[in-house]
Amino acid sequence: MEKGGGEVEMAAPSCSSLEECGGSTPPAKPISLVRLVFSCMVAGGVQYGWALQLSLLTPYVQTLGLSHALSSIMWLCGPIAGFVVQPCVGLWSDRCHARFGRRRPFILAGCLLISMAVTVIGFSSDIGYALGDTKEHCSVYHGPRWHAAIVYVLGFWLLDFSNNAVQGPARALMADLSGHHGCSAANAIFCSWMAFGNILGYSSGSSGDWHKWFPFLETKACCEACANLKGAFLIAVIFLALSVTVTMIFAKEVPLPASKSQLSTKVESNSEDVPNGDTGRTNLLTIFKSFKNLPPGMASVLLVTALTWLSWFPFILYDTDWMGREVYHGDPKGSPAQVDAYNRGVREGAFGLLLNSIVLGVTSFLIAPMCRKFSAKIVWVMSNFIMFAAMAATAIISVWSMKDYKGSVQQAISADKDVKAAALVLFAALGFPLAVLYSVPFAVTAQLAVNEGGGQGLCTGVLNISIVIPQVIIALGAGPWDALFGKGNIPAFALASAIAFVCGFVGFFMLPKISKRSFKTAAIVGGH
Repeated sequence: MEKGGGEVEMAAPSCSSLEECGGSTPPAKPISLVRLVFSCMVAGGVQYGWALQLSLLTPYVQTLGLSHALSSIMWLCGPIAGFVVQPCVGLWSDRCHARFGRRRPFILAGCLLISMAVTVIGFSSDIGYALGDTKEHCSVYHGPRWHAAIVYVLGFWLLDFSNNAVQGPARALMADLSGHHGCSAANAIFCSWMAFGNILGYSSGSSGDWHKWFPFLETKACCEACANLKGAFLIAVIFLALSVTVTMIFAKEVPLPASKSQLSTKVESNSEDVPNGDTGRTNLLTIFKSFKNLPPGMASVLLVTALTWLSWFPFILYDTDWMGREVYHGDPKGSPAQVDAYNRGVREGAFGLLLNSIVLGVTSFLIAPMCRKFSAKIVWVMSNFIMFAAMAATAIISVWSMKDYKGSVQQAISADKDVKAAALVLFAALGFPLAVLYSVPFAVTAQLAVNEGGGQGLCTGVLNISIVIPQVIIALGAGPWDALFGKGNIPAFALASAIAFVCGFVGFFMLPKISKRSFKTAAIVGGH
């Protein structure tokens, strides 16, 4: 509810009621902090693989035959899975009566599918070779390998669906077990594991030595870059297996009685007049119907969130590809020397994402104090203008790099260190606006719902639509847009810069004023 002067009072959500913590069944006895920490470890294992996915897979699929323009299409699975899989799996886990608990069966099944997916991705070249792709050695042949590309994309889509199938129940498990520690503490632990997984994943992706440590990974169909990707993903499977095992052991869930299942379903659907036999279908429809009943100020939050994600997703999609092409002047389909330059750039981009994750983790703890000092509205707007400057800087760095590049691939590999340093500083600096994107919109949404008497889950579902739709737009349009202006990454980044600039002003004039006093604790709930 809006107070005098148009300010919206925000408070950190607590776990004092069933609705506030997702309709969970509390553990049989108070959980220790150590057990809560280890119960959330699966988040690190999942995020490890996701970090590899973000840093390596867009560049790698281009070596199999997909063009730069078409490589963005495979990322359509992410928003589709986030929109369909997470709500469905979340609803099923709410109503699960397994003796192992409500969440753990879904987490275990999802992790097994993730392991299968990353194995398929890692061995896609070898599978394509067995299915009839070229018999030439990979060091000689640099043309398309369509069987491998199809297997790769299928594995990629399975990985996205599996990741989303795990994330929903894992976050719900966090709330289920939080107990007297509170949702804020459990959420901070969960996100710390995500940051740890990001750091490990980007470190693994930036290493170019997996083929040296495990030489048996190289085959006629899988040369150095492929073997490095294969090794990184196999380590991801091992770490995920360790993480999910620890979570299965320490997360002692209480089986859900039938009465609790009915209550949970009622809370999740947020509708008291839904017949029990029709709850699942109505749960999805309720998200669309709820637009007419949004809290005051929510429409502005949805608009600014959508614009913010429109400016972010091109960079998320092509960041390491940009390092390989525009900074290192490589070509994934060029000569061996150009391919090597491209792979070096991709690994350097993965290292930049590692720096980005470190900055994100550190600045996440500063978001709440900054919101208390300047207000959440100003912090959010400021992050959009930083994003505008950063995306504009990519063009400057690219022109700078091209100016120093005289056409020698060896020169590109040993290019001006100042250019590389500037690119890495850019990656690191983007950690702050990303921390804002992962926290402030969710916190504002949750409190707007609280001020109207509840329905946080429903409002978060509506907010998810404003995240999914921009991703679909960019996934469909970024590749053709880049192809229209020369097949590089700069057109998409320039468009992202313009959108971020507009978004800054839209946010300044349209976002509801948020009371500075209300940010008493950090509310980091976003993340891949």
